[in-house]
Amino acid sequence: MPDERESIQQDSIEAMQRNLDRGGPAIVASYGLIGAIMFLGALGFAADWYLGTAPWCLVAGLVAGLCIGFYQLARLLKR
Repeated sequence: MPDERESIQQDSIEAMQRNLDRGGPAIVASYGLIGAIMFLGALGFAADWYLGTAPWCLVAGLVAGLCIGFYQLARLLKR
């Protein structure tokens, strides 16, 4: 009985690894999109705070983050 349990655990670990390997590009794309939006949005927010031009730098940072994030997503999906 213990051998059967170890076999089931090993099979489930291998299945999980295959799923993670298949989902890797989607994970990278989603983190890239969200990261670009958050990073450039934060830069825009900081620029607004420093320059006193609220909310225009924030909006520009968010739009730039969306554009760059979707560009990276399209480039990844093109491969």
